[in-house]
Amino acid sequence: MPEQTRSVTFKNVSKVYAGGAKAVDQVSLEVAAGSFVALVGASGSGKSTLLKTVNRLIEPSAGEVLIGGEPVHGEAPHLLRRRIGYVFQNIGLFPHMNVGENIAIGLRLAGERDAAARVAELLALVELAPELAARMPDALSGGQRQRVGVARALACRPGLLLMDEPFGALDPVTRDGLGKAIRALHARMGLTTILVTHDMAEALLLADRVLVMAAGRIVADGAPHELLSGKAGPAADALIAVPREQARRLAELET
Repeated sequence: MPEQTRSVTFKNVSKVYAGGAKAVDQVSLEVAAGSFVALVGASGSGKSTLLKTVNRLIEPSAGEVLIGGEPVHGEAPHLLRRRIGYVFQNIGLFPHMNVGENIAIGLRLAGERDAAARVAELLALVELAPELAARMPDALSGGQRQRVGVARALACRPGLLLMDEPFGALDPVTRDGLGKAIRALHARMGLTTILVTHDMAEALLLADRVLVMAAGRIVADGAPHELLSGKAGPAADALIAVPREQARRLAELET
């Protein structure tokens, strides 16, 4: 069974780098347990930095992050990360390990020696054939490798899934299919999911709640229908304008 689904709370979180560059600026918000939230913004808006404060890949300069009401700094980073699934654009599969070994790495670190059954279960979960367990990562397509990355992230049955631009390197068809699969897994496993993306259309189609970041701050926060209706402010409207204009131009081509 997955770990109990938990909320994520940011309390006045800031991150200032050497030289004074402020990546995150006093962000306070709560992500409800079981929700699917998208963090959207242009490059440099602070969305990936904020996400990485949850699993302590980045330590905030001020403020604190809590999971289920418990501060993340209350336990060692490696133990914290075993309870959090993390998927990112570059996937990070170990090239000298086969697919099954890559998926099972977290289980091995947690002391589970016989992980074959769990690997087979995870491959089925992400809709990959069981025989792929014996293949090396370089024998897979980009979409298959990213599905392996998702399987690895879910291996230790986390209640929280973090995704940092996970579909960015994929072709549009593969990207769309994997997005739908992730959304289905979120519902099936009862996860709390936070997705970082620069693609507003993707955020609107996948998430229950969309947070727009600019200059390190949350500048818009609402359900997809609220953002589409123009109730979330000019920053959100500017991002929505791009897919809207693309849709208009495609409609013109049809006629």
